[in-house]
Amino acid sequence: MSSPKFKRILLKLSGEIFSGSQGFGLDAKKVSQIAEDIKEVYDLGVEIGIVVGGGNIFRGREGKSLGIDRATADYMGMLATVINALALQDALEKLGINTRVQTAIEMRQIAEPFIRRRAIRHLEKGRIVIFAAGTGNPFFTTDTAAVLRASEIKAEVILKETKVDGVYTEDPFLNPNAKKFETINALDFLKLRLSALDATAVSLSMENKIPIIVFSMMERGSLKKIIMGEKIGTYIGP
Repeated sequence: MSSPKFKRILLKLSGEIFSGSQGFGLDAKKVSQIAEDIKEVYDLGVEIGIVVGGGNIFRGREGKSLGIDRATADYMGMLATVINALALQDALEKLGINTRVQTAIEMRQIAEPFIRRRAIRHLEKGRIVIFAAGTGNPFFTTDTAAVLRASEIKAEVILKETKVDGVYTEDPFLNPNAKKFETINALDFLKLRLSALDATAVSLSMENKIPIIVFSMMERGSLKKIIMGEKIGTYIGP
């Protein structure tokens, strides 16, 4: 049997995936499915860090339409990611996987504060670490938080889950003729102003030489296929 292509990964999960087909909130069945897909990779001996979004509950950029200050709205979005992190932790532990949630905003009663060395030690001991509350700062997306945490834990690759199966020239839901990129250089991604990730995240990944694979987890087993070396989604990197 072939072996995993990566030893340590950072998986970025969008908030939307937690809501399943209902489009908002938490779908227990979908959360369990995500946990099962992650377990397939965990069982291969891969060390897994996870950054979760909170768009299924609240997005910071939604605050403007509600008349909420941008910084306050971003903090609300960070709290939404904590809810998703705890839901995923519960689903993973029901599968027998030791898991830790670390938050960029301290809330000691429910999670550990983010400490880089402790996070790495958890990974070395075979625990999955879920990073919540973004970077802990307003005006930064969870995509940027994912690249930051990947850099800190020395992940070999960032796997970004989205609702589409890669990076396209345009939104494929709006333009069915949009072209999909199989691979794209990070600098070209920035020059073309593509919207699959924010520019800060891509710039940081380029600076730290961490490739990003954008893919969809709508198809069961796609995460494991990437870990085993199959070409799925879009590769962003050198």
